[in-house]
Amino acid sequence: MAVVLTTSRAFSTCQPAQKILTDAGYELKMITPQKPMKAAELVPMVKGVSAMLAGLDEISAEVIEAASPTLKIIARNGVGYDKVDLTTAKENNIRVTITPGANSLSVCELAFSFITGLSRKIHLMDKSVREKSWQRVSGIELYGKTIGILGTGAIGRNLAVRCRSFGMRVLAYDLYPSQELIDNHGVEYTTSLDDIYREADFISLHLPANKDTHHMINRDSIAKMKKGAFIINTARGELINDDDLFEALKNNELGGAGLDAFVSEPFLDERFFTLDNVIMTPHTGAFTKEAADKTLIMAAEEIVRALSGKENLYQVN
Repeated sequence: MAVVLTTSRAFSTCQPAQKILTDAGYELKMITPQKPMKAAELVPMVKGVSAMLAGLDEISAEVIEAASPTLKIIARNGVGYDKVDLTTAKENNIRVTITPGANSLSVCELAFSFITGLSRKIHLMDKSVREKSWQRVSGIELYGKTIGILGTGAIGRNLAVRCRSFGMRVLAYDLYPSQELIDNHGVEYTTSLDDIYREADFISLHLPANKDTHHMINRDSIAKMKKGAFIINTARGELINDDDLFEALKNNELGGAGLDAFVSEPFLDERFFTLDNVIMTPHTGAFTKEAADKTLIMAAEEIVRALSGKENLYQVN
């Protein structure tokens, strides 16, 4: 009997995804960690498993080699796969799949929450009420402001539509512009990141982490931005140089930042904890019941396809 190791905490409460795998005759080995697992934790657990339904766990070469030759597929319940050693997986004929689009609405809504929260400084006024100081803090309206969206895949596309409904100008950057966004939602595309840095009041990041995007938000790019601009990152921590961002926030060169993704998680850089112009969440963009169910169901279906010898729909290696 094939054994499926699941390391997503939400899997234990997703009956539809469990049913897909048990109906296929697989044995479930469910782990419910409080945070993504490190490679050293996974190595002793993967021997003999046929499939992994994984979250943001560190699936290194050591993990993959420990699971070979029985492991056939690593199904990520999300779109990021930078924590998976794709080269070693391919060398061992192990498929790696993702679940594109399943959590796009949830991540989009968190990004938009950062925009509204920062613009009205809700976190500061919540604190003032709790401390009984009753301090009102002046904010800004979103109407007429410009948002620069870097990456208009499923998440960026949904965010663009919502920002337009608030009367914002949407300036976007993507290697593959969406004609639908241009025609139906008035989105303006540019081929120059400098245009976005120069014109945007808010910049929201929706790009993968790779050599081209690594530390794209840095001292130089921040210097091109409007004084008081806001940066939103619900994508990957590697997109931002933390040292440069901290200095810009401390010196009020930027209006603020909304951060849900970090290079090291949990995020322990206490410099940021002293700032009152940043809102941080624990990589929770996709952490809604609806998104979790959709991603887990898609991942489970990909496992069934792989173990039954069928082609996968969302294989990345």
